[in-house]
Amino acid sequence: MRVRIFLITVTLLLCQRLLAKSHTDSTRYPAGHKYIKIIGRTDRSNTAGPRFWASGVYMTIRFKGSYCVLEIKDEEKWGKSHNYLHIIVDNSTPVRMQTTDSLNRIVLASGLSDGEHEIVVCKDTEASIGFLQPTAVICPQLLPVRKVPKRKIEFIGNSITCGMGNYDAAIKCGSGEWYDQHSAYMAYGPQSARLLNAQWHLTSESGIGLIKSCCDKKNIMPQIFDKTNIATEGIAWDFKQYQPDVVTVCLGQNDGIQDSAAFCSAYVNFLQTIRRQYRRAEIILLTSPMGDKPLDSTLRRYITAVEQNLHQLGDKRINHYFFQNRYIGGCSYHPNLQEHTAMAAELSAYIRKRMRW
Repeated sequence: MRVRIFLITVTLLLCQRLLAKSHTDSTRYPAGHKYIKIIGRTDRSNTAGPRFWASGVYMTIRFKGSYCVLEIKDEEKWGKSHNYLHIIVDNSTPVRMQTTDSLNRIVLASGLSDGEHEIVVCKDTEASIGFLQPTAVICPQLLPVRKVPKRKIEFIGNSITCGMGNYDAAIKCGSGEWYDQHSAYMAYGPQSARLLNAQWHLTSESGIGLIKSCCDKKNIMPQIFDKTNIATEGIAWDFKQYQPDVVTVCLGQNDGIQDSAAFCSAYVNFLQTIRRQYRRAEIILLTSPMGDKPLDSTLRRYITAVEQNLHQLGDKRINHYFFQNRYIGGCSYHPNLQEHTAMAAELSAYIRKRMRW
């Protein structure tokens, strides 16, 4: 399977600069076209095209014809960072690739039948790697996306939710850049959403905590929850754009074991902030899948206390799910792909039962 994915990826990279020139029936559609569906926190104020930073933001393109090309800009942060993408054509085996320049022309598909097709393009890397800005889609005929799931989920968390360290098929752990093993598309959140036929948003960043972040990170989640780019305190996010049915919160790994009063008080305040934005959402508090026994035990106690406190205050739509195992088989003791799949199976089963989906 890895060999096949590698060969497909190489083929895409080799032909991406050649394909569009060979077609005379091409139409260039702006990336902001109403037929192109982008799900995730997106800034649409730039006339060149929509920009998005967050892990897991995905666009769906439906078209008629044998090929489709995407023109996309990478922020190319620090002059060298390049985002990874997952590309899925007609629900086939996902292909992962990386941008190579600030301006990229990517052949999403070629040699297809002349019928109708659908492609999903998902940002695998997180906000701190920089934004992606699709500028155009080139294909014979763009079509409206046929059906978008009505169910909506938002996954709030840290590097685990981003999918850090879960994908080492191309570059092994400990090699390359720190983000080379990111795959948000295959993280537990998007996998859970797909199992539940739901849309997803990931509001997550590596190193982030509830009251204390790691790795010299200045911000904590409550400070950036309302931002379009959660790596900074910049553009405000309009919560009316996406009202989830379910919100999961997976924080605490980077905080470590903190004073119970300080942690629980901050957690209650943060959940009340979430509730002000999402009046009807079911909010599910999660333990850390990476947590060792002392941290896991502590988080279980703190989460239980927070849940009980909010129930007493009248919010009965806050509940919890405690992961059954510790998942540390990936890079830097993060969950690997198989473990993210197991986590998604656990969590989606709980959500399905809780929501009667």
